[in-house]
Amino acid sequence: MEKSTRTFRRIAAHYLYTPRGFLRGGILSVDAEGRIAAVETSDRVDSLPGVEFYSGILIPGTVNAHCHLELSHLQGAVPAGCGLAAFARAVGMLRRSRTPQEREEAARYRIARMRAEGTVAVGDTCNGTGTFRIKRESPLYFHNFLELFGLRTTSAGPLEPLAKTCRAYGLPFSVTPHSTYSLSRDVFSRTADDGRKDEADGTFVPHSSGDTRGKGAEMSGPLSIHFMESEEERALYRGEGALWEWYRECGLPADFTGEGSPAERILRLVPRDRNLLLVHGTFATEEEIAALQEHFGERLTWVLCPRSNAYVTGGYPPVELLRRHGARIALGTDSAASNGTLSMLGEMQALKGIPLEELLGWATAGGARALGIDDRYGSLEAGKRPGVALLEGADLRNMRLTPASSLRRLV
Repeated sequence: MEKSTRTFRRIAAHYLYTPRGFLRGGILSVDAEGRIAAVETSDRVDSLPGVEFYSGILIPGTVNAHCHLELSHLQGAVPAGCGLAAFARAVGMLRRSRTPQEREEAARYRIARMRAEGTVAVGDTCNGTGTFRIKRESPLYFHNFLELFGLRTTSAGPLEPLAKTCRAYGLPFSVTPHSTYSLSRDVFSRTADDGRKDEADGTFVPHSSGDTRGKGAEMSGPLSIHFMESEEERALYRGEGALWEWYRECGLPADFTGEGSPAERILRLVPRDRNLLLVHGTFATEEEIAALQEHFGERLTWVLCPRSNAYVTGGYPPVELLRRHGARIALGTDSAASNGTLSMLGEMQALKGIPLEELLGWATAGGARALGIDDRYGSLEAGKRPGVALLEGADLRNMRLTPASSLRRLV
């Protein structure tokens, strides 16, 4: 019988974070491709020969479920606390304020920092093609949310070149509305329906593309919709507030009044069989959360970006309401325009009073499940290639993060 020539790296720490919770004295056997071959335990893990032992907790690589990599050059460019309408205006004016080379260098730097800090996959919102080549070259997995917006937009046609380029680079993507307030009712509905033909004008929404580096299959990709990031969104549906004034000043058509609320538009127009990421949810009410949970069930993930919320509006996501309703939760960093770093550890540290086991689940398995990649990422299990990161500086007695906690990639 031929002997196996595979070599394994054996890694251990005080604890492993696994789907069964914290495993004391755990050992991972990882092959040269990063695939986990075995998960074991030992009561003398720190003295076994051939085992790398670390002080801390081994966790799967984190999954950043909401990012805008193409805005990496805008750190500090928009003042904190300016509110959603002013923030959106500023980003619109500044997004091309640097040369293409400078924007690419900023994006490369952010990718390198995310990888060093243990991130393995990113749900990235795209309005242009400038980051596609470096994503293709990157060891990180990117699901690209091609974002459609524009109240004068009549179809998803403007995204066709973006979708074509994304597919040419072999990058998985799905087309998504930016929000409930940035598209007309008709275009929002057609985009949420994922590429069904509009018989009236003969146009198509570009279909979602499968992961050609993985399964290679066409799929109906998830939607990622900015939702209730500000109270201004709800006011807009009443014909009031800063967003409404901006729209009126620009002469933009807005068919929101009379529709009730952003939540009601989603409930009416997004098919309940779509996998849906609602990003931010900062000002969602308990009634809205309950209705959305009942309608979409396990197809709905709430993506929390607490540091971005604090920067733009001073808000804080309704974590306890979401937990009370059994919501699926993932974490995202948003962009450098509203966040000093794209650190998933920073997002976990910003959420106070949440058990560490739960936080780690949101930062790993929650994002992997939302992006449809949990067959490979999100948990330390044999057969997966989730990456391995080391969480150091945590309070291991009480299992909680501290200001001194750090996270770095091992595999």
